[in-house]
Amino acid sequence: MRRVGIIGVGEYLPERVLTNAQLEKMVDTSDEWIVSRTGIKERRLASESEATSDLAIKAAREALKSANLAPEDLDLIIVATVTGDMPFPSTASIVQNALAAKKAAAFDISAACAGFIYGLSIANQFISNGAYKNALVIGAEKLSSVTDWKDRNTCVLFGDGAGACVLSEVKSGGIVSIYLGCDGSDLSLLNLPAGGSRKPATRETVDNRMHYIKMQGNELFKIAVKTMTEAAQIALAQAKMTFKDIDLIVPHQANSRIIMAVAKRLGIPEDKIYLNIERYGNMSSASIVTALVEAVKEGRVKKGDTVLLDCFGAGLVWGACIINW
Repeated sequence: MRRVGIIGVGEYLPERVLTNAQLEKMVDTSDEWIVSRTGIKERRLASESEATSDLAIKAAREALKSANLAPEDLDLIIVATVTGDMPFPSTASIVQNALAAKKAAAFDISAACAGFIYGLSIANQFISNGAYKNALVIGAEKLSSVTDWKDRNTCVLFGDGAGACVLSEVKSGGIVSIYLGCDGSDLSLLNLPAGGSRKPATRETVDNRMHYIKMQGNELFKIAVKTMTEAAQIALAQAKMTFKDIDLIVPHQANSRIIMAVAKRLGIPEDKIYLNIERYGNMSSASIVTALVEAVKEGRVKKGDTVLLDCFGAGLVWGACIINW
C-alpha cells in the first residue's frame, strides 16, 4: 500500500463580508448574542453571479499551483458539497471541465460538514491501492443560497467559501488514520426539507420556507460534543497515538462553544486548536479544509507536524483524520 499525503492546498473566500452589525439590521439579534453563543463575528457571502463551482474552481487552481501540478496530472476530482450548482450533473464535473482536467474522473459527495474528511478517505484509498496517482479533494459551499435570512437562529451561523487539497503518494508522513461515523436516526435535527424527490418544489413548500436550512441547535450541541470527542479518540487509537503526539487540532468550525467543550473533554490546551470561525462562520464542508489551508499558510502546520482533523454534521455524520505533514 502506498503512503498518501497532501502535497498542495488552496482556498477561496468571496469578497463580500457580512458583519454581525449588519445582521442586527436584518433580524432581531445582536453582536453580543451572536459572539457569546457561536464565536462568529462575520462571514463571507458569494455574489449572485457566483455558484458553488465558481468557488471550488478558484480554490482548486490555487491548490494545483501549490502542488506544482497541471490539471492534466489529475486522475480524480471529488467535490464535497450540499449546495451543488444543480441536482445533476455533479459540481465536480463542472470543475473538471473548467480546469481542463481531461484525464480525471469526477463526482460529488454529500456528507454535510464531514464531507471533506469523507472525501479524503475516498481519495486516500484510490491512491494507496495504486488505482490513481493524483487526486483533488474540494470542500465548497454557497450556504447563503439555502439560508433563511428571516430566521435569526440560523442565518447568523453560515457563510460561503471553498478549500481544496491535492493528494498524492509521499515518501514520508501522510495520512495516518481516518475514522468515519454516521447515525441516521436524527435526520430532523439538521436538514433542508424540500427540493428532493420526497418533497419536490411546490407552491406549498416555497410558501412554508422549506427550501432553507432547518436546525435544532440545542440538541445538536450535545451530540456534536459527544461524537467529535469519540471520533478523535478512535482515530488516535487507530494510529496508536495519544493527544501528546498531536501538534495542532483543526476542528470543524461550527460553533466555538462546541469546539471548546470538546477540547475540555479531551484535555487539550487552547493553543493547540486552530480557529477561524470568527471570520467565516460555518461553511459546512468548506470549513475544516479552509481552516487547514489557513493554518498551513500561517505556519501553524509545518513539515513533520502531526495534525488532527475532527468534524460533525447533518446526517448525522462525523469523522476524524490524523495526518503527519
